Amino acid sequence: MGDRGRAEYLSSQGIRDGRVLEAISRLTRADFVSEAERLEAGADVPLPIGHGQTISQPYVVALMTEALALKGHERVLEIGTGSGYQTAVLSLLCREVYTVEIVPELARSARWRLLRLGFENIYFRQGDGTEGWPEQAPFDAILVTAAPAEVPSTLLGQLHRGGWMVIPVGPTGGTQELLRIHRAREPGALPQVESLLPVRFVPMTGGPPRPVLP
Repeated sequence: MGDRGRAEYLSSQGIRDGRVLEAISRLTRADFVSEAERLEAGADVPLPIGHGQTISQPYVVALMTEALALKGHERVLEIGTGSGYQTAVLSLLCREVYTVEIVPELARSARWRLLRLGFENIYFRQGDGTEGWPEQAPFDAILVTAAPAEVPSTLLGQLHRGGWMVIPVGPTGGTQELLRIHRAREPGALPQVESLLPVRFVPMTGGPPRPVLP
């Protein structure tokens, strides 16, 4: 499947948000993988990007993005930049993306790639995703692309009241659930949690945060 037909395919799989479909159709997934993986970039499968990390399959990228219900004005926190593919999708759909990646090599390569492709509303940090980006909080939406054993309270605390978080949660190698969490607008009210589907993501790990160097 080529990038030109990806939106039609995703629509047939149940993705309904036209803005999400348009954003994904504007990107070439092969731009976000190594030369060795480019022949497989058109398939709806995850692909390795080195350092034990993967680029998610386009359906999961689309589903997670759609679940945030972005309208275009939002400031979004992404945990796990990876190759930058999900970051690019978010960039086309919101005002600003703040993205955190723990692996220094991936943080640098994604920053270089996204700047080369002309994205200007993305801010980068290399460090521990469980800490989020407190200096820029609160965020209208948070998307997490690595799985912690439980939802980090630090991230939930950086979400605007009324905002959405999409996050895979569960043990490494075991059953994980992709959750959509809505933080209640009323102080003291519990967040609403919805399970979207079973998934398998790389585990979330930690490390000291610091700015990404060119």
